[in-house]
Amino acid sequence: MRKKTGTFFQKTIKAFKVLGPGLITGASDDDPSGIATYSQAGAGFGYATLWTALLTFPLMAAVQEMCARIGMVTSKGLTGTLREYYPRSFLYFLLLFSFPAILLNIGADIAGMGAVANLLFPSINSQIFCVLFTAILLVCIVYLPYQKITAILRYLCLTLLMYLVVPFIVHVDWREVFRNTFMPHITFTKDSLNILVAILGTTISPYLFFWQATMEAEDMKKGVKPVMVNKRLIINMQKDVSFGMFFSNVVMFFIILTTGAVLFKNGFHQIDTVEQAAAALKPLAGNLSYLLFALGVIGTGFLAIPVLCGSLSYIFSETFGWKGGLNDKLHEAKGFYTIVSISLILGLLINSLGISPIKVLVYTAVLYGLTAPVLIAVIMHICNNKKIMGHRTNKPISNILGFLTLILMTAAAVLLLYLQFVA
Repeated sequence: MRKKTGTFFQKTIKAFKVLGPGLITGASDDDPSGIATYSQAGAGFGYATLWTALLTFPLMAAVQEMCARIGMVTSKGLTGTLREYYPRSFLYFLLLFSFPAILLNIGADIAGMGAVANLLFPSINSQIFCVLFTAILLVCIVYLPYQKITAILRYLCLTLLMYLVVPFIVHVDWREVFRNTFMPHITFTKDSLNILVAILGTTISPYLFFWQATMEAEDMKKGVKPVMVNKRLIINMQKDVSFGMFFSNVVMFFIILTTGAVLFKNGFHQIDTVEQAAAALKPLAGNLSYLLFALGVIGTGFLAIPVLCGSLSYIFSETFGWKGGLNDKLHEAKGFYTIVSISLILGLLINSLGISPIKVLVYTAVLYGLTAPVLIAVIMHICNNKKIMGHRTNKPISNILGFLTLILMTAAAVLLLYLQFVA
């Protein structure tokens, strides 16, 4: 029995180590900003939005698989591929919208981490935690080698497992959960439409497209994967991406479930920030649930912010033809690490400007909403272009899911603009 247990454990560890960019990309999608959005959904509408986890999983997996395939086949990130085959003006357009969106996202995540840490240690000001976390992230990203960074990010994904534990500590009506997951009821009010658009914008975020393609390209250039893109390599990548997106959506599901079971059921319907969600859990669900939720926020911040900074730096580097990336040391990639440093420092400074965290999330959602449909259309165009992809172009199922994602995100973008500026 002990031998069988040991063998199972060894196989699990081996399988976990094989997982790479797909797992990290999926897990980083559940950043503190995302947790805040899912907490708002659970607190405001109970279990009513659980079905969105089923909807977004195949769409996320399809788009991220296309991005990963672009990185593998071209050995370039998404921006590098766009720079080679598309007008330079299009890259500048993406940069114009991506830079402030990712910057605001970084700022919101740092603020969320600091605020939650302050809940755990009230005697220490949240701004001190923000500065401390920013400094730790900056040193790790700049001075640790790429393989070490990805290894750390992979194990930080385990912090998300905390959210899978909480619902089993509190009382949950599983029949109601099942009904809302598989038999959704949609109400067409401004608030409910707002939260649906927010969930879509949080789960299908443009920075993930850039990160996925670039990490696959980095693995190819570093020799982590064979130079020849064969069928087995594609299959392994698809498994990695599918698992990462599935993991991301499971965590999203359980955060909505937790806040729906605890906050919504007890009359806490207005949650504006992630620290409010954590604080509200304490008297209602007990210290353990509160602690797991809070530690999960900090862990996901350390996971997501390097992905956000890295995505932005790769966008700049590939747009302007700078050499270097996470594989390189500071003196070999000064431009790349300058953007990393600037993005972290500006993200930290956003907190000192007194901008409401909710406004930051709204601005981020608007900017992401404008770029996501455009990027998805371009990604599909690249993946159907034999000149770029050779015989690794899209299969029909990828085109169907990609087209559905494009329609949904376009509708979400139009609806978002209407709700924010017209309704």
